Formats: sequence, structure tokens, C-alpha cells
Amino acid sequence: MTQQALRLGTRRSRLAMAQSGQVADAVSRTTGRPVELVEITTYGDVSREALAQIGGTGVFVTALRDALLGGEIDFAVHSLKDLPTTQPEELALAAVPEREDPRDVIVAREALKLTDLPRGARVGTGSPRRTAQLNAYARGHGLDIEMVPIRGNVDTRIRYVRDGGLDAVVLAAAGLSRIGRLDEVTDFLSVDTVLPAPGQGALAVECSAGNADLVAALGELDDPFTRIAVTAERSLLAALEAGCSAPVGALADILVGGQVVKEMRLRGVVGTTDGTRMVQLSTTGPVPETHDRALTLGRELASEMLAQGAAGLMGERAQ
Repeated sequence: MTQQALRLGTRRSRLAMAQSGQVADAVSRTTGRPVELVEITTYGDVSREALAQIGGTGVFVTALRDALLGGEIDFAVHSLKDLPTTQPEELALAAVPEREDPRDVIVAREALKLTDLPRGARVGTGSPRRTAQLNAYARGHGLDIEMVPIRGNVDTRIRYVRDGGLDAVVLAAAGLSRIGRLDEVTDFLSVDTVLPAPGQGALAVECSAGNADLVAALGELDDPFTRIAVTAERSLLAALEAGCSAPVGALADILVGGQVVKEMRLRGVVGTTDGTRMVQLSTTGPVPETHDRALTLGRELASEMLAQGAAGLMGERAQ
């Protein structure tokens, strides 16, 4: 007898469908049940406004969560960086699978790297975080680039370069990897140049908190190191009272010596979008053994950043 298919809610973009399909395959292998994708349109998919103008927080998530709460789907897959830092009690973050490469990348004309871009080069991104850090890097390294705000899916953004409207665009390595387009990257940006968004490269798998069997089954996909790392990053973001469209970068690295996990380093950065003022701090210590300790680590670093004036660099803070 064929088991009833689990319904996985996903956005309709090529990237969302690709990453949801990967999770669907993993869940099918784990549970032995078929998984069908249910396409859902979010506000962020239909709005043409810049994310900074519409608030960013939750615009790619709310419709999927509403479908979960309404029983239209059994679970949902999100890009973790799109997820608000407050978790609804009715929903469980059942799994955070192993993270992809969290770095940002450049796709540029003529296979140029960031430092090879000509004077006056136009570089597209919809992210205030990327804009702030690239402007700061350019100021410190004598580059003359113009950051240009853009929206659109991966195809649209890369087309700006192919059609000659822009010299380069900034994208996430993880997204290009998931849709098989890493070969189009012309430069991988060091995290010392551009610190990624909190949770970048990671996925979030959500379901009803009341469905204990499904929570347990999806939990088989969870990667403990990834969850600890992104918990610390998102705790920093929450303590800064910043939304996912704020110019905030954070990355927790698990430091390994030989075959042994040694420590975790958490880095955070906040800056004005013109790159003239930045607060960047880090802390290194034992890998947190609990969720609460990871939360504390993020809050502590955020407190230090706020003490150095981070609040005044973010514009309007999240409510």
C-alpha cells in the first residue's frame, strides 16, 4: 500500500525549487514516504520594491508559514537567512541541514575578479550588507566602483552582466551551487572582505510543533555544528534588533585542528551603506555545547558591538 505523500511547501523560484527538491529527496530516503512539492508565492516574490523598503524580514517566509499553520502543507523549506529571528511557538525548526559554502561571490564580465574591475565599474546587489562592506573595501583598497541596487532571481541578475548593463553582480555561492551554476563565478569573496549574512548558505526545515513524529523524522537531517553556528549568528542579529535586510554580517566558524574540533569563532560586522563607518568584532571560545550557550555567545558579541556604536549604523532597527 502506497503511503500518503508528505507536502513540502516551497517558493517557486528556480533556486527554491532546487533546494526544496534536495530536501525532499533526503526526507523520502529517511521516512520511506514520497514527498510532493507545493509551490507557494510569497510577498517577496511579487513585490518589485527593494527589500530594504519593504522591510525584508519575513517577506519570503510568511506565506509558507501561513500554509503550515493552515494545514495546507506538512513542512516547508526556507533559506535560513530569510527566516525572522523570532520562532513562532506553533512551528518547529525541525532541521538545519549541513551548510553550503556561506561566502559571497562575484559574477563579472570578462571573468574579472573584484580587484580587476575597471574604474567606475557598476556592481549590482540588492543587499545593504554587501553594499556597505564592498564600499568599505573599495575605500580601503583604492577601488573605484559604483554599487547599483537590483532585484530579481539569479537568472535576472546575471543577465544584467551578460547584457552589459552592469560590470558585475554579487551573489551567494550556496545558491549558485544548488542550481549548478558555480562555473559562472569569477571571484569568491573572502569572508575577510565581505562577511556573509547570518545563516547564509544554510537551509531551515519547518513543520508544526505539534506533529512530534514529523519533527523527529525531519530532525534526521539536522547537522549539529551548522545549527550551533547559525544559532549564534542569528542571536547576534536579534540582539542588534536588526532585520534580515539590515547591513549586518555574521559568521560562526568551527575551527578544527587535525581531526579534532577545537573552537568556534563568531564574527560580526555592521556598517553604513556608504562604507564610511564600520563596527567589526569577533570572539573565539569553546564550541557551545547547548542551544542556550550559542544564544548567549551571539548576545554577548552584539552587546560589545552596540557599545561601540553599531546601533547608529543600521538605519531603522527592527521592531
